[in-house]
Amino acid sequence: MNIDSIQNGVVIDHITAGSGMRLYDLLGLDRTDLSVAIIRNVASRKMGKKDIIKIDADIDVNLDVIGYVDPGATVNIIKDGLLYEKKTIEMPELLTDVIRCKNPRCITGTEQELKHVFRLTDRAKKEYRCVYCETKA
Repeated sequence: MNIDSIQNGVVIDHITAGSGMRLYDLLGLDRTDLSVAIIRNVASRKMGKKDIIKIDADIDVNLDVIGYVDPGATVNIIKDGLLYEKKTIEMPELLTDVIRCKNPRCITGTEQELKHVFRLTDRAKKEYRCVYCETKA
């Protein structure tokens, strides 16, 4: 398989194998007209297998989304065909409007303009809870 290199854009690398599509959806890349390559189950010495997302456009990606889905991923910013910046992603303390509360009795279900906010409650378990009703994400 041959995927061309990008001149200006973003490469999300070291995504846990199988998580690439979820990340693609949560980042809203399915709702854009950008050139995006999702490469699944690529051989990796460090991880065994991994996913990669290449975005052929200089855009800002939501690092909180990446940290929520896969806090070991890296984000590489490419400018003029060269690596300009490399970011290692960590789990965010707060997630705002990334996911929605599952509790049908939560205030976010009736107050439509209210933001969906989740707080990291257990880093080891990657557990987030709604700040309004304490429901697990």
